[in-house]
Amino acid sequence: QVQLVESGGGLVQPGGSLRLSCAASGSSFSINSMGWYRQRPGNQRDLVALTTRDGTTNYADSVKGRFSISRDNAKNTVSLQMDSLKPEDTGVYYCKMIVRIRGANYQYWGQGTQVTVSS
Repeated sequence: QVQLVESGGGLVQPGGSLRLSCAASGSSFSINSMGWYRQRPGNQRDLVALTTRDGTTNYADSVKGRFSISRDNAKNTVSLQMDSLKPEDTGVYYCKMIVRIRGANYQYWGQGTQVTVSS
């Protein structure tokens, strides 16, 4: 079993910055991809940023140039640096990891953290 714990988030004014972090804990696993997703009220959960084990990254068009995803494979953590925040970035942010355990891949989600961008 793997557990993901998120930290960060909160209330910030437009143009401000926040940093989200997500740490995986458990035993006998390796992590393939790590990503951050955003869910606005009444909407589905959409991909914000993704990083694979080899360091390849992918971003939603709406956050390119403003958000940066990074991972620490030794610590099993992924972070999302969010700069130049806009009101439309408001939502609940979830981290997701694709984890390999004994030859099989499993998907795990964090508990979600609220990000509110408002003046």
